[in-house]
Amino acid sequence: MKIWPGIKILDRYIIRKFIGTYLFAIAMIIVVVVLFDYVEKLDDFTEMKAPVQAIIFDYYLNFVPFFINQFSGLFTFIACIFFTSKMAYQTEIVAMLSGGMSFRRLMWPYFVSALLIASLSLTLNLWVIPVSQRAQVAFEMKYIKKRVREHATVNRHIYRQIEPGVFAYIRGYSAASSQASYLALEHFRNNEMAASLEAADLKIDPATKRWTASRYITREFDSLGMERFEQRRDLDTLINLDVTELGRINELIQTMKIGELNRFLEQQRQKGSDSIRIIEVERHARFVYPISTFILTLIGVSLSSRKVRGGTGLHIGLGVGLCFSYILLMRFFEEFAKSGTLPTGLSMWIPNILYCFIAIYLYKKAPK
Repeated sequence: MKIWPGIKILDRYIIRKFIGTYLFAIAMIIVVVVLFDYVEKLDDFTEMKAPVQAIIFDYYLNFVPFFINQFSGLFTFIACIFFTSKMAYQTEIVAMLSGGMSFRRLMWPYFVSALLIASLSLTLNLWVIPVSQRAQVAFEMKYIKKRVREHATVNRHIYRQIEPGVFAYIRGYSAASSQASYLALEHFRNNEMAASLEAADLKIDPATKRWTASRYITREFDSLGMERFEQRRDLDTLINLDVTELGRINELIQTMKIGELNRFLEQQRQKGSDSIRIIEVERHARFVYPISTFILTLIGVSLSSRKVRGGTGLHIGLGVGLCFSYILLMRFFEEFAKSGTLPTGLSMWIPNILYCFIAIYLYKKAPK
């Protein structure tokens, strides 16, 4: 097969079928999910007096891109199997192969379709969804009772590493008033505390990162473990900690575009933060899922291009089983990556590597 064999009439037919089935499946499931979600949250919308315009444009319009991307691989797989199996049972694929087309050449329009879907998924992952998540989360914090309660209680106790060997414990932080009820800065040397600073009723300037308080205490420990304790007035200190880092790290990174995420990761590495693995998992996931589109497409075509007893139902059953096992494996290795059991990059790409071998095996077994 040439590197660029062109787009023939038959290629356009397959691409149209593939993309059309994919869009139809996505549209149908979105309608169902939005209806169920609306019924579930109707009481919240009514009680919290959410405007109809905000429900449509701030919540559901931003909910749809996230959902499309979340299940893009699954519906790519189902779409591929559904219409390819139908073509196989109408002997269209047999006719193509009998006419001199190789199975490798048959894969060309499928991979063009997969490229279009993967490009859409990548664009959503890297730039669109982070922006839409900001509006969706803001809506939920205002009009969904469960999220309002979480927002009111979250960040009660925060522990962050702000520099190598320097840790900050913050209690009772309020974003609305830019205040915290308690702060402890702990400096460690050779795994032992060398000094600490404690203060209550602090005010924070988000722009300058300066923390002020009327009173504070300091402790210093010498090499023999002897403590020197002092009470002081008028704390005014600069802490290498942005107020955005005081939120839940998972929610924070999901609202960052890829450039912002890369800069945030580099910043956390310089601080020696314990959240580095979580950020790296998010970054790898944004590329892993779109790339899986090609692998799942190859598996789908290889499975459904031959006639077997059981028909299209058997093809879809086998395909969905493989696809859900992929998703399960991906979630399993995500936890490995977050825990540090395996290197983050390797752990996140293992499912794609394993299923790539499965795809190649099925491809070689497919009818030529």
